[in-house]
Amino acid sequence: MTIDVVVLAAGQGSRMKSQLPKVLHPIAGKPMLAHVLDSAKAVQADKLHVVIGHGAEKVEQAFSADDTISWALQAEQKGTGHAVMMALENLAPSGTTLILYGDVPLTKPETLQSLIDLANDQQLGLLTVTMQDSTGYGRIVRNESGKVTSIVEHKDASPEQLEIKEVNTGILAVPTAKLHAWLPTLSNDNAQGEYYLTDIIAMAVESGLTVETLQPEFEQETYGVNNRQQQAELERWYQGRLVEELMVQGVTVYDPARLDIRPTRSNGKVSVGKDVVIDVNVILEGDVELGDGVVIGPNCVIKNAKLAAGTRVEAFSHIDDAVVAESCVIGPYARLRPGANLANQAKVGNFCEVKKANIGEGSKVNHLTYIGDAEIGKDVNIGAGTITCNYDGVNKFKTEIADGAFIGSNSSLVAPVQVGKNATVAAGSTVTKAVADEELAVARGKQRNISGWQRPVKESK
Repeated sequence: MTIDVVVLAAGQGSRMKSQLPKVLHPIAGKPMLAHVLDSAKAVQADKLHVVIGHGAEKVEQAFSADDTISWALQAEQKGTGHAVMMALENLAPSGTTLILYGDVPLTKPETLQSLIDLANDQQLGLLTVTMQDSTGYGRIVRNESGKVTSIVEHKDASPEQLEIKEVNTGILAVPTAKLHAWLPTLSNDNAQGEYYLTDIIAMAVESGLTVETLQPEFEQETYGVNNRQQQAELERWYQGRLVEELMVQGVTVYDPARLDIRPTRSNGKVSVGKDVVIDVNVILEGDVELGDGVVIGPNCVIKNAKLAAGTRVEAFSHIDDAVVAESCVIGPYARLRPGANLANQAKVGNFCEVKKANIGEGSKVNHLTYIGDAEIGKDVNIGAGTITCNYDGVNKFKTEIADGAFIGSNSSLVAPVQVGKNATVAAGSTVTKAVADEELAVARGKQRNISGWQRPVKESK
C-alpha cells in the first residue's frame, strides 16, 4: 500500500510577530516542520508532500538538502481543504494519505502509525482529543450509536454542539482514491468562506464509509503553535519528556527543569552509560554520547561530542564536535572546538581553547592557552598563556609536540614547528624553529635592568 503524507505549512503565523515562517521556528533546536517530517519518515511514507505559501522560498531553502520532499504552492490561503488540493495531482491514485500540519510538531510516530492502520478503502482514521476547554476547535459530532457523522467548526457550531468536548485535531488518514473524488467537490459556503478539509468527514459518512477515531497518549501531541507563549509551553513539555527518558536510564539530573536537550536537524540522540551526573543549566545538542560515570558541571554546552567513561566537565565549559577519552578533566571555562581529540587522562583547564588538535594521554593544557592544528604526544605539559600560532592570515599550519615535552608559560609556537621528545621550551619564548629531543629552547629578548629609573609622575594642575 502506498502511503502519501501531506504536510500543510502555508500559514503566515502572524501572531508569532516574526519574519521567519512559523514552521521554521524551533522546538528543542529543530524547526517544527523538521519534527513533522521526521515523524512522517518514521512511518516509512512513500512520498512527502509539503504545501507552502507564506515565506515559501525560506521554507524550501531551509530543507533544500532533503530530496525526499515534493513541494506544492498554495498562493492564496483558502482553507485546509484548498491546501490539500494543491498537492492532489502529485498523490498516488490509491493507498492512504496521511494529513499533518507543519505547526503541530510533536505527534509521535507510534500515534501516526496507529492512525494509518485504521485507514482502508472503507474507513478513515481520525485523530481526536477530549478537552475541558474546547474553545476554537472543531467539534466531533456523533449519532446515537456513537458513530462519527461530521465535524463542525467552532464558528459554525450550534449552542448544543459547542458543549461537545471531543475535538478535531485535523490529523487524519484517508483512502487516497476517495480524496481524489471528494476534494474537488468541497464548498466554501461557511462562516469563514474557506474550503474546510473537515467537510470530507460528512462526505465519507454519506458514502457509507466508517470514521474511526484515535486519541493520542499525550494531549500535547496535538498542540499547534500560533504564538510565542504556545511555543514556550510546548518546548517545556517536550524537554520534560526528553529529560525523563534520561532519568529512566539512570542519569542523575540535579534539576530536570534546567536541562535542555536539542536533537537538531540531524535527528541527534543522547546516549548515556551508567551513573552519569548532570548539573543545572546544561544544554545537550545533536549527537551526544556520555560514558559511564561522566559528570557534567553547571552551565555547560555539549554538542555533537563523545565523552568516555570517568570524564569530568567542570562548570561553564563548551564542547563542540569533539571526542574525549576516559578519565579526562575539562574546564572550568574550557572550550573544545571541532576536531579536538583528547586521549585518556588528558586535561584541558580553565580558559583554554582547543581546535583541530590531538592531546595525548596524560597531557595537560591547564591555563589560558590556545591549541589549534596541533599534534601533542603523551605526558606533555603546556604552560599557562601558551599559543600555537597556526594561522598566517591565509593558511593554517601544524604544530607537533612529542611525548614528555615541557612548554614554559607565555610561549608562542609559530607553526609549522616541531618540539622533540622530552624537550623544554623556556617560559616567554617565541619558537620558530624545530627543537630536537631533550633540547632546551630559549627564544626571548635579553633582560636589561636600568638603575635610577624614574617613574612618570602626574603633573600638578
